[in-house]
Amino acid sequence: MIETRESISERVVLIGIITQHQDEKQSEEYLDELEFLTLTAGGKTAKRFVQKLDRPNPKTFLGTGKLDDVKAYIESHDIGTAIFDDELSPAQLRNIERILDCKILDRTNLILDIFANRAQTSSAKAQVELAQYQYLLPRLTRMWTHLDKQKGGIGMRGPGETEIETDRRIIRDKITLLKKKLATIDKQMSVQRKNRGKMVRVALVGYTNVGKSTLMNVVSKSDVFAENKLFATLDTTVRKVVIKNIPFLMTDTVGFIRKLPTQLVESFKSTLDEVREADLLLHVVDISHPNFEDHISSVNNILDEIDSADKPTVMVFNKIDAYTHKTIEEDDLVTEKTKEHYSLDDWKKTWMNDIETQNIFISALNKSNLEEFREKVYDEVKKIHVQRFPYNDFLYYE
Repeated sequence: MIETRESISERVVLIGIITQHQDEKQSEEYLDELEFLTLTAGGKTAKRFVQKLDRPNPKTFLGTGKLDDVKAYIESHDIGTAIFDDELSPAQLRNIERILDCKILDRTNLILDIFANRAQTSSAKAQVELAQYQYLLPRLTRMWTHLDKQKGGIGMRGPGETEIETDRRIIRDKITLLKKKLATIDKQMSVQRKNRGKMVRVALVGYTNVGKSTLMNVVSKSDVFAENKLFATLDTTVRKVVIKNIPFLMTDTVGFIRKLPTQLVESFKSTLDEVREADLLLHVVDISHPNFEDHISSVNNILDEIDSADKPTVMVFNKIDAYTHKTIEEDDLVTEKTKEHYSLDDWKKTWMNDIETQNIFISALNKSNLEEFREKVYDEVKKIHVQRFPYNDFLYYE
């Protein structure tokens, strides 16, 4: 039997640091996410390495002693790939690869690789390819020197696989061509948005893997690809939805993530324009995830970057069917209730009860509270619709 990428999981080690800006708990959370990213890319984590440093070593990211520990483990367990949780500089990449003598990836490279594998349409492929070339350009020396060691696998999709493609002039030419191609696509998508008329636009936004596509399928009765992996959706999907005779457009967008590569934010401009031009945002949150508040913050930061943070927003807390919490009785070490002990009712009494915060608790998978969700969306869309069509109320409202 011929072994394929799908039948073999590439064994990797994950490497992170604890700094003055990132404590032990945060470091563990980031490595949990990095492990999920690795799984999504087709890898299997063999071991994690973490070092406490004031700041990353500018030459080798880790200290010399810790790097020696990593090297010893890699050699004794036949590991072919080391993945770092932060973006490495070109110099760090070269130095680390020389010391460890294996394939070195950073978080940015890993995310770009997943995007390359997930891209289906011409638009998504061009956007990912542009981001890859922008990442590759300052790292050409390293790619040129170590091409003979590239065996495929995680981080090896897309550009940079042949010597001719590592030539700086050719890379710059490709970047220029891709930018022109995306500008053309951008114009086409802009025309499509204008052709949709003045219909109210609702965009689903949120962290990756929170259930946006599942919710889209349920509400619009469509068949958008949904999977329990990161970045299952790259291409923007727009569907017409009607609730109580009010028609509006619902858009499913790419999921956000902490430490999202700058190259991706820039190259996915046309996709993010759907968010910028939306009238209402449905911020979907996986409330069953222990770090959902951090996810909310990350999404809000990106919305702020693309000038969309002030849009009318409904917080949609999804996956209530999967939500669990500790009880004081079960936790012998704790006598005072913390967030880990909050029930859904407890959460509803926190900042979520803010009079200015529109929120709803649902399970898109089990279709729990969807009627209440539709009612909430209807009320918000109606407010916008009445302003836009002040003389046509009798056509739509009871």
